[in-house]
Amino acid sequence: MKYILFVLAGACSFGMLSTFVKKAYESGFNVGDVVGSQNLFGVLMLWILVLVSAKSNKQATATSSFKVSKRQVFSLMLVGTTTGLTGMFYYAALQYISASFAIILLFQFTWMGILLEAIVERKRPGKEKLFSLVILFIGIIMASGYLGGGKEAISWMGVTLGLLAAVTYALFIWFSGKTAKQVAPITRSAIMLTGSFILVMLVFPPHFLVNGSLHEALLPWALLLALFGVVIPPLFFAIGVPKVGGGLATILSAAELPMAVVMSYFVLNEAVNWLQWLGVVVTMCGIALPELMKRMKKPVFLREQL
Repeated sequence: MKYILFVLAGACSFGMLSTFVKKAYESGFNVGDVVGSQNLFGVLMLWILVLVSAKSNKQATATSSFKVSKRQVFSLMLVGTTTGLTGMFYYAALQYISASFAIILLFQFTWMGILLEAIVERKRPGKEKLFSLVILFIGIIMASGYLGGGKEAISWMGVTLGLLAAVTYALFIWFSGKTAKQVAPITRSAIMLTGSFILVMLVFPPHFLVNGSLHEALLPWALLLALFGVVIPPLFFAIGVPKVGGGLATILSAAELPMAVVMSYFVLNEAVNWLQWLGVVVTMCGIALPELMKRMKKPVFLREQL
């Protein structure tokens, strides 16, 4: 159960990002400033945590944290590029389409993750996962607020970017649970995010370091985005995904949407109608369904021990 909570916490952390990004955009910063500063401070935070962990437990660190082969480093950095791409694609999509439409596109990662598991492992999804996905689709569309909004002109650039964000997010969730599992989670996260950082710096050179943006108002948002978008999710996913599996982790990660709705209501003071709140409840039911059905199948004496 604790590993499920780790995945849920990582997903909820991701759900806070849209609020922080909107605040940063309101302050006049662009995609390059936001994504670049987020990755820079996120990587610094993770490596500081690795060093602190090394000093507090030298023996454990010597055997698990720093014992990483060159091949493992390369593989983890390659996986890390998927989370960097997710941020770039999603933040860029928000420039062309509304947030409600963008999050619907991003959450296509739910069925993409299940499909990926079915193709790669040649494993047919169980009835509970398929039923859960149907509920999730309904809840996600309701909670996004798109049904209650007006008609908007569709930007194919925005649609493409949103779907690409969904693809890379599904790949990140999948491969983060498959790559170098024997390496300590905190070290895995630091290496993965180093790969993400390098990619982002190549696409968006760090002009914010020299143009004074950090001293204006970017620093607080950069730190918040780094903590909740770069540090917590990969670390928690690195701990939880290998234990719960890629398919269930994909479903659990849908908790990002309810968190995004709650944050927009309380922090951004955006209007959230009853249909959206109902969608949040439906989404949470879809998230909980696979685990509940799994427990109901277990013998009574085993359920009593849980």
